[in-house]
Amino acid sequence: MEFFTARRVVSSLALLGAAVLLAQDWQTATTLPTIDFTGLSAAKKTTALRLMRNYACPCGCGLKVAECRVKDPGCAISKGLGNVMVGALKEGKNESETIAAARESKFGEAPAPPKMLEDPIVIPTAGSPELGPANAAVTLVEFSDFQCPFCFSGAAKLHAILKAFPTQVKLIFKQYPLDTHSQAAMAAAAAIAAHRQGKFWPLHDAMFANRRDLSRPAILALASKAGLEMKRFAADLDSPETKKTVLRDREDGDKAGITGTPTVFINGQHYNGSLDMEKLRPVIESELKKPRTK
Repeated sequence: MEFFTARRVVSSLALLGAAVLLAQDWQTATTLPTIDFTGLSAAKKTTALRLMRNYACPCGCGLKVAECRVKDPGCAISKGLGNVMVGALKEGKNESETIAAARESKFGEAPAPPKMLEDPIVIPTAGSPELGPANAAVTLVEFSDFQCPFCFSGAAKLHAILKAFPTQVKLIFKQYPLDTHSQAAMAAAAAIAAHRQGKFWPLHDAMFANRRDLSRPAILALASKAGLEMKRFAADLDSPETKKTVLRDREDGDKAGITGTPTVFINGQHYNGSLDMEKLRPVIESELKKPRTK
């Protein structure tokens, strides 16, 4: 279970470097994920980008709209606001009117905060990789993407939870590669291929530590270093069964209402809070006090 300990310092530096790059990108990017600038003149597109770089996204992330589009492309609020702004400029509205249109739209205010834990649902987990005791009182099911920066930091936080509750909590990993991450599906297939040799967690660790390059050659090199039998690994990586497993996990996530990664379920209940220890620990302690059902 010490799959993050050895690389914690290196991983932290890598995350900081990635954050710096992202901070530069959203301030200079001339396109933004799922924002349609078609039909805008060059001048109006410049205005739209400037407004999005300065207007705070009300989703609660603390980011500007353009920043949120780059760092969290699954956010429906920043996507909606950005397209409202573009639409207003297309209609000939000036900057003040465009901001007003954004504020008055259904995306202009933060949605009501969801319950910390939603109603429990059944999530298929048979055959999925897991850590922790089989009879754990609390089961965490994580839907994750190996290219996702939030999943990278979330993995370390979930590992800390496992260390804090070594006999009471187990973690089950489900694949949810996002379409916006070009190498995520390959990484998901690699993780499944590694799982078939009992080496899911070593490759999980290695791919997160190297998430900025998850090309096929890079993954093959990581798999070799993790001690996988490479002929079998390559065959499993490309097998129809592996692709079906990735698709099945994605479909399970869709049915569970996944809108982004990482998403965690606690005993089948969608958890809507932070993965930080101080937020997650009391929720788990509350679950441990509940009577167990057989």
